[in-house]
Amino acid sequence: MSNNNDRNTSGEDYSLTPVPEQSRRGLISMSAVMLGFTLFAASMWTGGKLGEGFRLWPDLIVVVLAGNLILGVYGALLGYAAAKTNISTHLLAQYSFGRVGSKLPSLMLAVTQVGWFGVGVAMLAYPVNTFLGIPTYMLIILGGLAMIYTVTIGIKALEWLNFIAVPAILLLGFASLGKAIVDTEGGLATLMEVPPAASMDISVGIALAVGSFISGATLTPDFVRFAKNRQIGIWATIIGFTFGNSLMFIFGAIGAIATGYADISEVLAFQGLLGAGIVLLVLNIWTTNNNALYASSLGLANITGIKRVHLVWAAGIIGTLLAETLYNNFVGWLTFLSIALPPIGGIIISDFYLRYKTRYPAFIGHSFKEINWAALVAWAMAIIASLASPESGILSVAPLNAIVVAILVHSIASKLLYQSVPATT
Repeated sequence: MSNNNDRNTSGEDYSLTPVPEQSRRGLISMSAVMLGFTLFAASMWTGGKLGEGFRLWPDLIVVVLAGNLILGVYGALLGYAAAKTNISTHLLAQYSFGRVGSKLPSLMLAVTQVGWFGVGVAMLAYPVNTFLGIPTYMLIILGGLAMIYTVTIGIKALEWLNFIAVPAILLLGFASLGKAIVDTEGGLATLMEVPPAASMDISVGIALAVGSFISGATLTPDFVRFAKNRQIGIWATIIGFTFGNSLMFIFGAIGAIATGYADISEVLAFQGLLGAGIVLLVLNIWTTNNNALYASSLGLANITGIKRVHLVWAAGIIGTLLAETLYNNFVGWLTFLSIALPPIGGIIISDFYLRYKTRYPAFIGHSFKEINWAALVAWAMAIIASLASPESGILSVAPLNAIVVAILVHSIASKLLYQSVPATT
């Protein structure tokens, strides 16, 4: 690691080292990055599905707020750890999973973010194809390559694109929301009374809301590590999830209730907003895809040690080639995410807060275990608990069960397997 400065100036963005003080950012910059991450058109799609399954008031609002409260608290706990240590999710995992053991969650997280990247590329291509008639495959290839290039630049590209895209997607969302209300006879009062098209259990809805961005929440440290202090890291995370993601769900839900379509491109086309909204939609998807591919490259860097910029190209090309397949299996993808990913963050939370009492030894020079078996046992048990979750009732939110079980099992297993905690600084 003697060439850390060279690695960063070549676009590595401190992928394998803590972010130094001179590269850290304030609340406005960090909030822009986190809002660009969470203000994602796919969340409007999820909101559309929730709109088909619940009456707008109070059921859907309860589901949206509950889901994003879980995401916000979960993300903020991870964000605090990142802002204090200034390292990514994958480097945090070296403490809890071990140097070699961390490669498994890094692989899982990297693969899911490549999947999100592919979904986003397809979500960009379909509405542009509808509006301009350009072949979808050509849009997928060109869009994917353009996004890949901007990610090679690093956090600065994410930051500046988000300054443009965040206001843009808010403008588009409120325009669609307003048109849905105005075009519906009786306005919002009528929309609030529309019965669900396909009734959904409230716990299933919360699980869908949590699962739709649990991978993003788990990767909060990849971005919040750039925060100047812990308070900025926590507030940027809360703003991103409880404000940004909730808004996207509501935009999508009301659009689906008003038009009968869950797909955001179909909603915009039905409302006559596709032409005006196409540029805003492209910008939004572009920024969120940048974040997903960026996070994926950090995970792959932890696994391979290869330069981040090379991994960006490799992962981006794979996501682009699989874009249509991933898009057409979106619900199954969310179900998979809600089972496998929450335990990773839960284990990091347990290790940082309960085992080390928020005082990790300095990353540089620390001697890590090769494999922390307590973490792997906790991960397996949490996945089992998630799969065994009942279909209804207070214990039916599978992602939350996975996080809680991961925290409890890791805490107990660590005490049994590793009696003492190394000296902290």
